[in-house]
Amino acid sequence: MRGQRLQRSFFTRDALVVAPDLLNKLLWSGPVVGRIVETEAYLAEDPASHAFRGRTARNGSMFGVGGTLYVYLSYGLHHCLNVVTGSEGDGQAVLVRAVVPVAGLDVVADRRPVRLPRDWTNGPGKVASALGLDMSHDGADLCSDAGVGIGDDGTLSPEIPMRSARIGISTARDRLWRFQTPGA
Repeated sequence: MRGQRLQRSFFTRDALVVAPDLLNKLLWSGPVVGRIVETEAYLAEDPASHAFRGRTARNGSMFGVGGTLYVYLSYGLHHCLNVVTGSEGDGQAVLVRAVVPVAGLDVVADRRPVRLPRDWTNGPGKVASALGLDMSHDGADLCSDAGVGIGDDGTLSPEIPMRSARIGISTARDRLWRFQTPGA
C-alpha cells in the first residue's frame, strides 16, 4: 500500500519541479498512508520561505539534503511538514498541504475526530496530525527512515496540475507555486 520508496534523486531537484511531481505519491507514517493531493513550493530566495533570512535553530532541517523532513510548529498550535528538496544547504522545500488517506483510516479517525472524513486531512496542520507527525520527526530521512517515507505506487502525477497562489502567506502572494491534483 506504500508503493516503492522514492530515492534521493527524486528529492534533490528544485522545489518547483518536485512540488507537482509529489502529487499522487504516497506519504506514510506508521500505519497511516495518504495520497498527496496538494503541495506548495518554497525557495530560499522567496520572502515567504522560512529559509529567506538564513539558517536558524528552527529551520535548520530545511537546509538539509533533499529527502529530509522539515517539521515546524505553526502559530504554536499545528505541526506542518515539508519535504526538503535540492542539495544540502539550498534551503528549499515543499509544504504538504493535503492528502487523501488510503490506509490506517481507523487511526486517522481517532486522531482527527471531525464529523466528515473529507475534513481529516485538507490542510497542512491536519495532515501532520492525522499522520502523527510532530517536532520529534523534524530531520527524519524520507529515503531511509523506517517510520516515515514517500512512495510511488504507479499512479502518475497529473500531466497538468492545478496551479494557484499559495495560501496563508503575507508576502510573495502572486507566485503560482501551489499545486493540486484536479478534482481533489
